Amino acid sequence: MEVLKGIMMNIKTTIIIFSKSAFFWVAIVTGVILLIPLVAMQFTDEVNWDIADFIVMSFLLFSMGSLFVLVSRRVHRKHRVVIGIILAIVLLYIWAELAVGIFTGLGS
Repeated sequence: MEVLKGIMMNIKTTIIIFSKSAFFWVAIVTGVILLIPLVAMQFTDEVNWDIADFIVMSFLLFSMGSLFVLVSRRVHRKHRVVIGIILAIVLLYIWAELAVGIFTGLGS
C-alpha cells in the first residue's frame, strides 16, 4: 500500500511540475518573440513600438500560448496541429486588426 501511495505522489508531483513548466516555456517564448521588435527598434526607424504595444502583444502572445497548452491537454493528440493553426490565425487576425484595422477601424 505504501508503494502505491509513493507512486501516486510521484505522478501528482510530475503533473504539477509539468503544468508549471509548460507555462514557464510559454512565457520564455513570449519574451523571445518580443525581443524581435525591441532589437529592430535599435537599428531602424521603421519599427516604432511604445510600451503599450509591448504590453498588448505580450498579453496576446502569452494568452494564446497558454490557451494552446490548456486546450491541447484536453483534446486528442492528432488534433493539436489543427488547434495550433486555428489559434495562430486568430492571433494574426487580432494583431492585424490592432495594428492597421484591416476589417474595422480599430488600428486607424
